[in-house]
Amino acid sequence: MSATNDKKLIVGNWKMNMNVHESSIFVHKLSKEIAVHRDVEVVVAPTFLALQPVSLQIERRQFKLASQNLYWRDHGAYTGEVSASQLRGLVDYAIIGHSERRHVFHEHDKDIRSKVQAAIRNGIKPILCVGETAHQRAAGETTDVIHDQLIGGLANVTSEEFSHITVAYEPVWAIGTGNNALPDDAKKAARSIRRQIEHLYGRKSAESLRILYGGSVKSDNAASYLATEGIDGLLVGGASLSVHDFSVIVAAAHDMEND
Repeated sequence: MSATNDKKLIVGNWKMNMNVHESSIFVHKLSKEIAVHRDVEVVVAPTFLALQPVSLQIERRQFKLASQNLYWRDHGAYTGEVSASQLRGLVDYAIIGHSERRHVFHEHDKDIRSKVQAAIRNGIKPILCVGETAHQRAAGETTDVIHDQLIGGLANVTSEEFSHITVAYEPVWAIGTGNNALPDDAKKAARSIRRQIEHLYGRKSAESLRILYGGSVKSDNAASYLATEGIDGLLVGGASLSVHDFSVIVAAAHDMEND
């Protein structure tokens, strides 16, 4: 089962790469290589510093913007943080609960669910990331980890709000390691995610949910993940920093929809 929304979603997470000038040049080059496809939604997630200038540069029919993170309070004495209310109207999506936020910055489920709710409250669509570590995978805990992270991240989301949610399955052991998850791994994870969402929000919500795969996605393996049952798009890391590779990935998504 894949989402009833048949538009593929390709998200490029630039992480802590490229300054403002470099981001502008990159988007300019990318705009010349990526055609506007009605069946593919392309999202880029620059650093916070580059979001504003890039927003003035892009054609919204061609690209949407995502923040890589946000803070759950709308305003206040939180030095160094950027709130969802400050991002309102600037970004369409926010990546929340990325494995680097969980494992490098030690964000807990309570932080993640507060961020999910803050995003929705401010008209931003959350991309909730879930996935297991190598140790959890070896212990056969993948399904349990996905279950717990979904419950933890969506605890404050109502049935009416759920339509704004996208879930990205990103096995931690595959991110930036070159140890790719097999398409069958992604298929099993997507099935587990939809099963849990059906339990929480009903069959219609489970069927309409878009599930992305993320974890060492490259131009030469993107098509295999996009062809995987239950996968509706990709969360791309390193390959999104290459104009050629990211363009090939977007083209693969378009070709998949037109086969």
